[in-house]
Amino acid sequence: MAFLPVNKQDMEARGWEQCDFVCVTGDAYVDHPSFGTAIITRVLEAAGFRVGVIAQPDFRDGRDVSRLGRPRLGFLVNSGNIDSMVAHYTAAKRRRSQDAYTPGNRAGARPDRAVEVYCHLLWRAFPDSIIIIGGVEASLRRFAHYDYWDDAVRESILCSSGADLLIYGMGENAVLEIARRLDEGAALKDMRGIRGICYLDDGADLPAGNVTVASFEKVRQDKAAYAKAHKAQMLEQDSAYGRPLVQRHGERYVVQTPPQPVLTTEQLDRVFSLPYERYYHPSYEALGGVKAIEEVEFSIMHNRGCFGNCNFCSIAYHQGRQIAVRSHESVLKEAEDFVKNPRFKGYIHDVGGPTADFRHPSCQGQLEHGLCKGRKCLAPVPCKQVDPDHSDYLRLLRELRAIKGVKKVFVRSGLRFDYILLERDRAFLEELIEHHVSGQLKVAPEHCSDHVLDKMGKPHIATYERFEKEFYRITKKVGKEQYLVPYLMSSHPGSRLQDAVDLALFLRRHRMRPEQVQDFYPTPGTTSTCMYYTGLDPMSGEAVYVPRTPQEKRQQRALLQYFKPENRRTVIEALVSIRREDLIGRGPDCLVEPDAQYTREHRAAPVKAQGRQRQRGKRPVQKPRRSNKAKRGR
Repeated sequence: MAFLPVNKQDMEARGWEQCDFVCVTGDAYVDHPSFGTAIITRVLEAAGFRVGVIAQPDFRDGRDVSRLGRPRLGFLVNSGNIDSMVAHYTAAKRRRSQDAYTPGNRAGARPDRAVEVYCHLLWRAFPDSIIIIGGVEASLRRFAHYDYWDDAVRESILCSSGADLLIYGMGENAVLEIARRLDEGAALKDMRGIRGICYLDDGADLPAGNVTVASFEKVRQDKAAYAKAHKAQMLEQDSAYGRPLVQRHGERYVVQTPPQPVLTTEQLDRVFSLPYERYYHPSYEALGGVKAIEEVEFSIMHNRGCFGNCNFCSIAYHQGRQIAVRSHESVLKEAEDFVKNPRFKGYIHDVGGPTADFRHPSCQGQLEHGLCKGRKCLAPVPCKQVDPDHSDYLRLLRELRAIKGVKKVFVRSGLRFDYILLERDRAFLEELIEHHVSGQLKVAPEHCSDHVLDKMGKPHIATYERFEKEFYRITKKVGKEQYLVPYLMSSHPGSRLQDAVDLALFLRRHRMRPEQVQDFYPTPGTTSTCMYYTGLDPMSGEAVYVPRTPQEKRQQRALLQYFKPENRRTVIEALVSIRREDLIGRGPDCLVEPDAQYTREHRAAPVKAQGRQRQRGKRPVQKPRRSNKAKRGR
């Protein structure tokens, strides 16, 4: 085994004068199947193609993309494992100071909008070469899309980058088919029947039976048209019934072919059996290594896809809702190889995927007919056809922990607690808690207000509370001290300041003090981002409240960590603004104590507290609080 060539010396060592393909990526070169670049390059290599890698080229020096010369068939371009703008900026649009996908964890090694920048550099260096873009950044920006950083609708990345083709989704079969046709001398127009790609057309040869959505020019000006276009795009993301999609951009048309079928178990096994080095390139060692390897080197990804389909998540739009799984033999072989690695300490950090406990179709009907159009399998309530089954996953975990040299097998996150509860038998949950939790289990209730959860596409909070009760009951039964760590999100469309207060009270009631909370981040391609931009739920057409101002976002976030001293002033401001001053004080029902500014401002007049209790059609009853002095005089 060996890393693929990264310079001319590597090519000469292999006796190559020219690569067939050169992959240009925004990440450091990590040859591990958790990295899309590693998968695509190894898949092509296994098919007999000569592939080189240019990782994080110097975008300030146009010559760096030329270091491997002109490839015989074309360039493959991606931004890395995540969108380059997400890699660079927080949800508050502040520049990040670190990048786990860069040697030494340093920021700034890739440009903003990396796919576009790399393509433009390649066009200048090799004007006649074929350029194919893919990965998350290209996949989620394949149509006209709202861009949070510009606060505007941008055209398809296929237009802005100048690329010849775009591969969306995971891409193994699509890139192989393109490579073989190019190798046979086919023209770009001969690629148009390949599933899982996008191309530009002049309108003379659009595919029959296509679904045409509103043009770039229209969705840029009309938010209702944007929402309808987004809905159409989401409804066609199924390989069983998806139709071609067309969107006009000026005089050209972006055409998306139907999605590729998900990989079979045999195909997915083959992808994971390729000769990966499973580590970062040795040239990075002197620079401090690549931090992103730490979480994945001794973790196992056993599936793809997610029929949970949360609105803020891009997995359904990128990987699809149908589940693909690896065989037990493939997973066990990977774990057995861990034991031979001198860096392995006996602990498998995670056995998961987009959703860790999905190794079974949501229902039998999806295999033939696809997943139901416009419906979710699990939220707000589970479909009656859902067939919950953890038996195969449980058997896999048992086999993994029986491997000699493996001390512990953990499942750290990605479990759907609502799916777990659908099984009447608690065998999986009991064994999970007894053997596979490392003190803390991360789960994602996200919020506590049901109407906010509806906009997220998540189950109602009562489901989480049932799971919490079961978790602690079983934890006590097996004699362990373990805790649930909730993922929580502030400022999601639909969430008002009062909902954030309700969540703070929920956390206090459940004795949770989250160390981290996530502000909603409007990333390209998701339904929640569509809501954020348009103020409309694209699936129902209903208006949605959207917290937009930096002040409200800051207040919602602070309320989720109301217990932190540095958040006290912001929490007080939030509570005063919605007349919930009953929660400011030193009593057991209060969220925060008054600070000097609050005391000074309210010394003159008695405070009236307004609770949330409302009688039908009546204004809230306001009751004056007793002062602390009056209480002491009792």
